[in-house]
Amino acid sequence: MQQTDRGNTLILFFTLVVVMLGFGIIIPLMGTYVDSFGASGRQMGLLTASFAAMQFIFAPMWGSLSDRYGRKKILVIGALGFGLSQLLFGLATELWMLFAARSLAGILSSATAPTAMAYISDSTTKENRGGGMGIMGAAMGVGMTLGPGVGGLLARKSLSTPFFVAAGLAAVAAILIATVLPESLPPERRDRTRTVRGPQLREMWHALTGPNAILFVMAFLLSFALTNYEGVFSLYALERFGYGPQRVATIMMMTGVGGAVMQGLITGPVTRRWGEATVIRVSLLATAIGFVAMTLATDYWTVAATTLFFILSNSMLRPAVASLTSQRAEDGQGVAMGLNNSFMSLGRVVGPILAGSLLDVWVTLPFLSGAVIMTAGFVVSLLWLTDDRTPRGLLRRAREGSAAD
Repeated sequence: MQQTDRGNTLILFFTLVVVMLGFGIIIPLMGTYVDSFGASGRQMGLLTASFAAMQFIFAPMWGSLSDRYGRKKILVIGALGFGLSQLLFGLATELWMLFAARSLAGILSSATAPTAMAYISDSTTKENRGGGMGIMGAAMGVGMTLGPGVGGLLARKSLSTPFFVAAGLAAVAAILIATVLPESLPPERRDRTRTVRGPQLREMWHALTGPNAILFVMAFLLSFALTNYEGVFSLYALERFGYGPQRVATIMMMTGVGGAVMQGLITGPVTRRWGEATVIRVSLLATAIGFVAMTLATDYWTVAATTLFFILSNSMLRPAVASLTSQRAEDGQGVAMGLNNSFMSLGRVVGPILAGSLLDVWVTLPFLSGAVIMTAGFVVSLLWLTDDRTPRGLLRRAREGSAAD
């Protein structure tokens, strides 16, 4: 395999930025938007969860389809489907339409991230894969960073305008993929025998009992930690410090930029130097410390500093876990990346729900509970996550090779 062409990486980067931009756009608008439809808080929670729930169910399906039919077709479907869902969300006139559009977004946009990761896996060497995954992670970070600010700016004219803009950008991404991006998985390397079922719950359960189960647990934890923070941070800052949307947006955008830089520029060299397993362990522990540090902040600058530390700690987890999952994939890169994305989607469902419930009990409890869970993940990684470059890891690989023979 050769390194991914810079132009191809740029197209994938743009596509993931657009998808995550659309996801981020809705964050500052959701409350006001659904309130205009007369929705309750419970309904808003269900609407938020529906997106991640659909991703959780359908991501493995898209991954296996990309192994069978190629990456390019699935990427086009993901981009076009996401654009359609954004358009429908902006045109909705009834609450059920919002649920339909948000669910459609989860179903179709879940094709983009795992397929883009699989594209990188097809096109890079093992040594450079961590850096490629880091660039994809940076794209998602950029989209999430710009999304709230873009949404707030465009919503000054109309609450629907941000969704129409996101739909237009998604159409541009689909055109670029269809006309410029080359296919990374030639027909002779595709798995035509692979069967595609609906919700692949059996495969997900099998993944949790297989040799790479620890990596899927890590994928869940990294997503849980980030959405545990994102889901309640604005309300936490308001209740504890009295910060309004402008201050919260400034903090989130600043920390988002820091996380994107970390993923895009630092992850590759660090993983090549110390290996993915070491990066995962350090990031888990640092994320736990970051959770605790945020509860100790007393003013705007300490809130910003501790939040930035948390984001930087968490930012290298996703590309490191994705890279190691790709290297150890047994049933195709698309399937592996799809399962990885599904466990991350599960974290995005559980994180905000748990954080919101705990916030009602005690304002700092969401972050303290997150620290406990990430510390537990760190301990688990020490016990069961092996580094292929250590004697223990080499022994594991030798045993797997013997079993395959």
